[in-house]
Amino acid sequence: MASTVSVVAKALKTQGIKYAFGVVGIPIAEVASALQEVGIKFIGMRNEQSASYAAGVSGYLTRTPGVCLVVSGPGFVHALGGMSNAQINGWPMIVIGGSCGRDQEGYGGFQEFPQVEGARLYSKYTCRPADITQIPFHIEKAIRLSTFGRPGASYIDLAADVIAQETPESSIEYPPKCPEPPISMAPLSLIKSLNDVLSTAERPLVVIGKGSAYSHAENPVRQFIEQHQIPFLPTPMGKGVVSDRSPFCVSSARSKALARADVILLLGARLNWILHFGRPPRFHQDVKILQVDIAMEELHNSKQASVAIAGDVGAVVQQINEDLNKRQWKFPQKSIWWTELNEKKSANASAIQKMIEDKSTPLNYYAAYHEIQSLIPSDAIIVNEGANTMDIGRTMLLNDLPRHRLDAGTFGTMGVGLGSAIAAALWCEDHAPEKRVICIQGDSAFGFSGMEMGTITRYRLPIIVIVFNNGGIYFGLEEDSFKSLQEGDAHPALSIPPNSLSLAAKYDKICEMFGGRGFNVKTVEELRTAVTECLKIKEPCVINVTIAPFAQKKAQEHPWLTRSHL
Repeated sequence: MASTVSVVAKALKTQGIKYAFGVVGIPIAEVASALQEVGIKFIGMRNEQSASYAAGVSGYLTRTPGVCLVVSGPGFVHALGGMSNAQINGWPMIVIGGSCGRDQEGYGGFQEFPQVEGARLYSKYTCRPADITQIPFHIEKAIRLSTFGRPGASYIDLAADVIAQETPESSIEYPPKCPEPPISMAPLSLIKSLNDVLSTAERPLVVIGKGSAYSHAENPVRQFIEQHQIPFLPTPMGKGVVSDRSPFCVSSARSKALARADVILLLGARLNWILHFGRPPRFHQDVKILQVDIAMEELHNSKQASVAIAGDVGAVVQQINEDLNKRQWKFPQKSIWWTELNEKKSANASAIQKMIEDKSTPLNYYAAYHEIQSLIPSDAIIVNEGANTMDIGRTMLLNDLPRHRLDAGTFGTMGVGLGSAIAAALWCEDHAPEKRVICIQGDSAFGFSGMEMGTITRYRLPIIVIVFNNGGIYFGLEEDSFKSLQEGDAHPALSIPPNSLSLAAKYDKICEMFGGRGFNVKTVEELRTAVTECLKIKEPCVINVTIAPFAQKKAQEHPWLTRSHL
């Protein structure tokens, strides 16, 4: 006889699922054990949100959905954070949730909640198999819909009475493994129209989004940039598709590049808040947009494109490149546009260098980041999360390889850091065991999921976590000022600013509590020693770095967001 839990496990294994994350309990505890029995790695997390974030990142890194296994009611609700994050970022994942038995619905059953209905806002596909025999069909469909088109989340609901079912093995039919999504290309007429516009631009710019990274388009995109010498700007998670060290990268002249470009080619990048919707004053009033995206619905969104192509980024860029080669077109390196951009890059580099050279304590972000960047391997997977910590890390931490930067993403989700790091470390175990995962977070960001250090140490994942502790969200208070408010006449809830945390917190002790290594540092020399030591050992580490509470990023022409936080 086949049980429901064995059918779920076999169906997922047949579909190529490798990783599952979750928090077990009634009624799905046995499902996790069944997954392990068929060779699917199950990571027991401390919170369903972190488990769902890990599942989404696993899907991004592998292009095969990560699975998040949760209990009914509150467990399912906690996982909605990761489902929405994956859905909006365009990452494949599957949430499998236990739920109240159907014979108790409407009675107020244990953890009863309308989970199928609740999941619809956060996923591409939701289902509730009617019985054990329908489970393999729905699992294949959930994976297919999660990976085809723009990827996203799927939800499978397992009622408690269905989980308890058994049936003869001969009555179960397992669909074959879902095929790889089809690769779509563009009509040659559209390729020619796009290149007609691009080749006549006076100030062209290519924006490389994380859609390029997800589609593994790095080889054709690099060839395109290098052969035709076009300035490019990566979005935060598009970093590394073409190396940040490339002479054609204009990240350090971002505002100038966006505001002055007359033609912008978007490669798997959306005109959302990250790119200021493509509107003035961040973009030139008369800019022409060229767009390549896997999702047809994304074309012409926010701003009408001159040429819009729905297709696989790698395949379409190969077509673009072939046509440009026939034209023997290359953007001139001695153009006025390159002169403008290089001058701006130099000016910004000089401003940053002054902050790097300031080694006074408490440290500023730039001095700390410069030291870290000089020490970590160039092929490290970088997880970066926080407010100033993430924004400054975007410019200070260089990526040479695609899919090697994980951050808050399109949804701007805080709390993703340790879940992302866990997913990345599992990927490294199976694909590149010598590669290191470096997770750099603000103190607020670390607080969302700090107990996952217990998960990291339990599974012996050699993740290096560096906490930039400035005692607050965006900024904090000096230790003496914080203490005086804490101990003053007024209740702390009335006197301590809402964004304040404790600069005196020793986040490194959380790692030590679970058996890992902890380092508390205040100077560049101490930071150098700690990072060097962590890179020598293959075990979980946390480095708590004291950052000046009012340290900020350098003055910008425009804030990162379309509207300022504060």
